[in-house]
Amino acid sequence: MEIGNKGICRLSVVQVRASHSDKAEVVTQMLFGDHYTITGISEDTKWFRVQIYYDNYEGWIDAKQHTDISEAYFEQINNADYKICTDITSTILYKKHHTTIVIGSILPIATNEIFKVEEQLAFNGEAKSLGSKRDAEFLKQTAFKYLNAPYQWGGRSPFGIDCSGFTQNVFRICGYDLQRDAWQQEKGGTKVDFEDIQIGDLAFFNNKEGKIVHVGIVLENGQIIHASGKVRVDTLTSEGIVHSETSKLTHTLTGFKRILRDQ
Repeated sequence: MEIGNKGICRLSVVQVRASHSDKAEVVTQMLFGDHYTITGISEDTKWFRVQIYYDNYEGWIDAKQHTDISEAYFEQINNADYKICTDITSTILYKKHHTTIVIGSILPIATNEIFKVEEQLAFNGEAKSLGSKRDAEFLKQTAFKYLNAPYQWGGRSPFGIDCSGFTQNVFRICGYDLQRDAWQQEKGGTKVDFEDIQIGDLAFFNNKEGKIVHVGIVLENGQIIHASGKVRVDTLTSEGIVHSETSKLTHTLTGFKRILRDQ
C-alpha cells in the first residue's frame, strides 16, 4: 500500500480516528460507499490516514477495514450520480454476502449507463439519486428519521450521531453538500435574520468563548431538531435553544444560514 492509493468503505460504518490507535478519539465515520485517498501510513502499516472525498475530512482508519479501488473507479465514483440510501437501515447483497447499511450510505447504482459497475451489488430498499435536490418538507421528513438517535461524538449513523454529522447527513440526502463541523457549516449558505427563518434553515450556537460548537435544523412553530444527548425537538428562541422538558436554555444562539435554494 502507498500514499495516494484510493479506497472505499465497504462496511456498514467505519470509525475514523484522530490518531493511529483504537483508543484514539473518533473524529468522524465513513458509511458504506464513502471513498477516500490514503494520505499517510503508520510505521507498523496497521493504520492508514485517509482524506474523505466528500468533505475532505482526514483521520486514521484500521488498515483491515480498507478496501482498495483503482484510480479509474475512484474517478468514476466522482462523476456518477449514484443512489443514496433513505431507509434508516437496509440490507444489500454485496459479493454474495448480506451487508447491513444505514441511511446516508452511497450505493454504486446509477442511471447513467456509460459507467461500468465494478462490483456486484443488489439492493431493494428505498433510495434516491445523490444529485437530486429536494425541498424543505423532504428535508424535515429525513431529519425525523433520526429522531431519538443517541448522541455520539464523531458519529454519522442512526445508532450514534453528533450535531454536525446529523445536519451533514440530512442535507446530503436532500442533495446539498455541507462540511463536517458546525463551524465549517456556518461559513456556507446565506445569512438569515431570526424574523425570516424558515423550515430547513440551519441554526448555529456558540460557547462562552464565542466559538461555534452546535448546529440544528429549524422547524415550524418555533421548534428546532438537533442532536444533544439524542436527536430531539426543542424550542427555538432569539436567545437560543430551550429544553422542551426542563425549560432551561441549553445553547446560545449565534445566527442562521439558508442552504436550500428553493426558499
